[in-house]
Formats: sequence, structure tokens, C-alpha cells
Amino acid sequence: MADRGALKLVGFIFATATLAVMLVAGMVVKGYADGGYTLEASTVDASR
Repeated sequence: MADRGALKLVGFIFATATLAVMLVAGMVVKGYADGGYTLEASTVDASR
């Protein structure tokens, strides 16, 4: 059976990775909401 110290370390690593993914996803969603990104490349070409 694993000791508590190792489980705390693994939990900390997973929590850090989860927070990083949530932060990046939030930044991408905010970028789409602000109009910084577009889903279709044809709309960018048509506006030129």
C-alpha cells in the first residue's frame, strides 16, 4: 500500500495539472468571446 506522503505528492501534481488546463481553457474561451479567434478561416479571407 502506498504511503500518505506519496499520495499527497501525486495529488498535488494532478491538482496542478488540472488547474493549468482549466486556466488555458479559460483563456481560449475568453479569446473566442472577445473575437480574437475565429472558427472559420473563410470569414477572415472574406473580410480582406
